[in-house]
Amino acid sequence: MTTAVTLEATAEKIDEHRPGLARTNAVRLAALLIAMVLLGAVTVLSIAVGARAISPGTIWEALWSYDVNNIEHLAIRELRIPRTVVGLIVGPALGLCGALIQALTRNPLADPGILGVNAGASFAVTAAVGILGLTAPLAYVWFALLGAAAVTVLVYILGSIGGRRATPAKLVLAGVAIGAVLGGLTSAIVLFDEFTFNQMRFWGVGAIGGRNLDTVLSFAPLILIGTLIALAVARPLNAFALGDELAASLGVKIGRIRVAVIIAVTLLAGTATALAGPIGFVGLMVPHAVRWFVGPDQRWILVFTMIVSPILLLSADIVGRIILPSGEMRVGLVTAIIGAPVLILLARRKSMSGL
Repeated sequence: MTTAVTLEATAEKIDEHRPGLARTNAVRLAALLIAMVLLGAVTVLSIAVGARAISPGTIWEALWSYDVNNIEHLAIRELRIPRTVVGLIVGPALGLCGALIQALTRNPLADPGILGVNAGASFAVTAAVGILGLTAPLAYVWFALLGAAAVTVLVYILGSIGGRRATPAKLVLAGVAIGAVLGGLTSAIVLFDEFTFNQMRFWGVGAIGGRNLDTVLSFAPLILIGTLIALAVARPLNAFALGDELAASLGVKIGRIRVAVIIAVTLLAGTATALAGPIGFVGLMVPHAVRWFVGPDQRWILVFTMIVSPILLLSADIVGRIILPSGEMRVGLVTAIIGAPVLILLARRKSMSGL
């Protein structure tokens, strides 16, 4: 009880020292409600908007009076709804990954892509498809989890060499190096095997379409477990902003929290990558923007990130559907086009949103 009270007081002091744009909980709650309404609107748009124009009346009929022989009903029920559900599941997973990694490393520019976690999951999936011949997502998801876990641990170990703790700069360098190596190996497997190339060419750029609803819902428990772990460590992560020594003096079990974060990142990043491919920049942009608005309290950051991330992902997917005549610009390409300039701007800012 004493530790919980101490951590609560610590979070309040950190919040007072580096307040966000929203200075009170009332403002934050109002903004959270607005974000939830916006998420609902984007969800509706994701079902309604596509390369093929479908009237609202037909969409309503597809939801409540489904006719399997109606091609428009089929498009809604078998394509757009599963695609939207993937966005609603993968979006929070990617955002929470970024928020957890940024809090753990005290690096506001960290995300699963920059630290090589997505590359690890992608390499493991590609190896499972190319070497073992696994093509079902439910079969290779375990390889994605293993790859994400291995790279997360390896990057943290390499980032800790030469000092008592991992520094943000060393973690980024280690992640970029490992990601480059694994990216090259992934490309080699894909290019040297036609079967793997055909299986992975669309998945490799990141896409939330092409999954049936049963497969999507089978992935949901893994992401739910990762989300619950992330929310459970939100309060102790506030103390990490003070440094390991001060966090330990406040009663935080540093080792346990790090292990919990690694498990959560593994479940979230690995499952999201297996389901939708390596989608970058969501885990970087959303937590960073949320921290600028709500302040450094990880509890608010994680909750807002869970809502804002699917808004960004579904919006990017909607743009990808209508920006080309074929409606098939993958969401991973859209987030990369948006994310790369944002990353440059964040890196050039003299004072980034602190941790």
